[in-house]
Amino acid sequence: MLTRKQYELLIFIDERLQVSGISPSFDEMRDALGLKSKSGIHRLITGLEERGFIRRLPHRARALEVLKLPENFEKPKVAANLTSPPKQEFAPNVIKGEFSIPGAPVGGDAEAVHLPLYGKIAAGTPIEALRDSSNSVDVPASILGSGEHYALEVEGDSMIEAGIFDGDTALIKRTDTAENGSIVVAMVDDSEVTLKRFRRKGQSIALEPANAAYKTRICGPDQVKVQGRLVGLMRKY
Repeated sequence: MLTRKQYELLIFIDERLQVSGISPSFDEMRDALGLKSKSGIHRLITGLEERGFIRRLPHRARALEVLKLPENFEKPKVAANLTSPPKQEFAPNVIKGEFSIPGAPVGGDAEAVHLPLYGKIAAGTPIEALRDSSNSVDVPASILGSGEHYALEVEGDSMIEAGIFDGDTALIKRTDTAENGSIVVAMVDDSEVTLKRFRRKGQSIALEPANAAYKTRICGPDQVKVQGRLVGLMRKY
């Protein structure tokens, strides 16, 4: 499954290869897709490579090979002066997202960001141990701010009154600080990781659930390490 931008880039590369036999440069890809930086192109290329649509040829500059195209894509006639992606209509039955995002539009021309999906927030497992490069999720760049982000799958019902449900994908900005009242990924005693509302009370730190069935946990200042702050949610329906 591809995002709109991945789709447009794949077709652009394929058409350029048909015309000249040479892959377009990263600058040409960036200009053709209307992106502001080449980092966005790098992310799109990586996403296409991971999904098996293209591969990079070793020891050759600007060398990409298109391995396959979307199943229902019909190749248009190629113009020799191709400088932008063809006007093929976007096919929603082929290119679709796995998640809908409450309160945010899905699709459109927004650039997608490829975030690592580390795994479930589970007791006894530090966040760094959840790293798994084989899992990732595409997120519209418009819902993320600056900084480094990652995604986690929520497990449990301790935050349901904050609108966070079991199975949701939490979008986390990596940070080691937090303001009172923010929802954070907190590691307790270097072993247990949890998603809770953070409050500092004097020399203590309170990790508050958003479910009346659970009790607030009070910790010493050296027991808690903030590993990220919640900035968004994605939910599969």
